[in-house]
Amino acid sequence: MAQDSIAMATVAPMAPVTAQRPVPTNLESSVPKPYMARAMAAPDMEHPDGTPEHRARDMSVLQQHVAFFDQDNDGIVYPWETYIGLRAIGFNVLFSLIAGFFFNITFTYPTLPGYIPSLLLPVYIANIHKGKHPSDTGTYDTEGRYMPVNFEEMFSKYGKTAPDKLTLKELWSMTEGNRIAFDIVGWILSKLEWAAVYIIAKDEEGYLSKEAMRGVFDGSLFEDLARKNGANEKKRS
Repeated sequence: MAQDSIAMATVAPMAPVTAQRPVPTNLESSVPKPYMARAMAAPDMEHPDGTPEHRARDMSVLQQHVAFFDQDNDGIVYPWETYIGLRAIGFNVLFSLIAGFFFNITFTYPTLPGYIPSLLLPVYIANIHKGKHPSDTGTYDTEGRYMPVNFEEMFSKYGKTAPDKLTLKELWSMTEGNRIAFDIVGWILSKLEWAAVYIIAKDEEGYLSKEAMRGVFDGSLFEDLARKNGANEKKRS
């Protein structure tokens, strides 16, 4: 094999997993510098500018993901605010109680500005990057920026049924593929997070669309679901 072919190869014959999980090779045709982390926008090949109607408010993409749950916009998310946010996007009372408590107890200490724990379990949005866990998709970097190339790889690697959506089985395969050895907490968090997203955002055919998944990362999906659920509540009343 010629040296230039080896240098640009994305599949190694002796490593079958590289063929089973192909990487995209044409990203720059749609997304300028897809390898460059974006601080405030979440672009993909279909939306190279991210979500124009979504307000970044000078926050990182990871901060935007969490900010939906900050009901009073004070930069801190308390368990009751997480509960309200989960109810607004369509989860039932029991799940919202359990997941709200679990989220805050998991992320409160890493995001605290000091070292003394708080019984109120606050999650500080300014420090949410400190709560990034391993065994995730890598779409957020360690500072909470968004990596377009890693987002697109979710679909090139695991979207076997369709190029722009994932089945529940494919989501499971994705979380398995992202597992880091001995990272029990990360394994659990990753599976729970994507299972929850699948429940509220899957389409009528049982797929989780690429657009819905992109909306998870910048929080725009949560805003859309809250608007739809609010409109449906008004219709019923």
